[in-house]
Amino acid sequence: MAEAGAWKFTDDRGRTVTAKRRPERVAAYVRAGAALWDLGIPLVGVFGSAHDGASWDRAKAGGLPSAGIPYAGAGDDLNEQTLSALRPDLIVDVTYDEKNPYALSDPLGERMEEAGVPSVALTVGSEASFAGILERFAELADALGADAQAPARLAAATRLAAAEQAVRVAVAAGPVPLRVLALSAAGPEQVHVARPRTWPDLKHLMDLGVHMTDPGEGAGINWMSMSWEQAASLGADLVLADSRSNAVQPQDLTALPAWRALTAGATVEPWNPETPCSAAAQTGFFRAVAQAQHTALSNR
Repeated sequence: MAEAGAWKFTDDRGRTVTAKRRPERVAAYVRAGAALWDLGIPLVGVFGSAHDGASWDRAKAGGLPSAGIPYAGAGDDLNEQTLSALRPDLIVDVTYDEKNPYALSDPLGERMEEAGVPSVALTVGSEASFAGILERFAELADALGADAQAPARLAAATRLAAAEQAVRVAVAAGPVPLRVLALSAAGPEQVHVARPRTWPDLKHLMDLGVHMTDPGEGAGINWMSMSWEQAASLGADLVLADSRSNAVQPQDLTALPAWRALTAGATVEPWNPETPCSAAAQTGFFRAVAQAQHTALSNR
């Protein structure tokens, strides 16, 4: 918080950023930026990760307006020149391991800091709780001058609580738990099946009573890669399919017999592993899961 003309914030890497005044020109990884936008923080620009392309991924952008916020690029297109052109005084990223920023490379981050632009990174990894992640983004937004009592913020929190309760009600409506499988399609030969306890939003669904299917022992921390035939053998009443632009989408899988076998009689619902970390953004997902649970029950 700002005290005596100084600003200070400690991020989830344990790094403390100090400044003579509160940052006002924030550039952020698009997922982090969308969360801050929902919480009332304006942005001078956003950037992507190595998975992104020449334009931002709408699945990660939440409520960001499609025009008016510059995009500095991703991968090799994201560099000191494109970031500096935004004239930021703070860069915000996420971290999965509480050590390394996800979208901003260490060398680029170091060069920006040498130029006087510090960065912070908030954890979205498996060690963090769903509620804890939302709380940390709210803390950063408040440190940057957002109003914690803003009507839109309070209303978003109320809607999220209602959506969580809707999931509980939907789970309780069935005589036996529905099998829910989260995945990211890599193509016709392979699919990545999520290990639900390593994804804070999926683990939160489990805490709400949802029966998430774990792919079992094997390689991979967050995902287990397998053939579509193996995935189909797991069975599912509800499939949560990665909606990010780097994943193959369900409409492009209809020719695969194993996809048809996996989804026969199942409900398919989009899942964004990088939903912005705000109550406003997360509410839609939980509402959709609640409705999908009801639909899947009716299909039984």
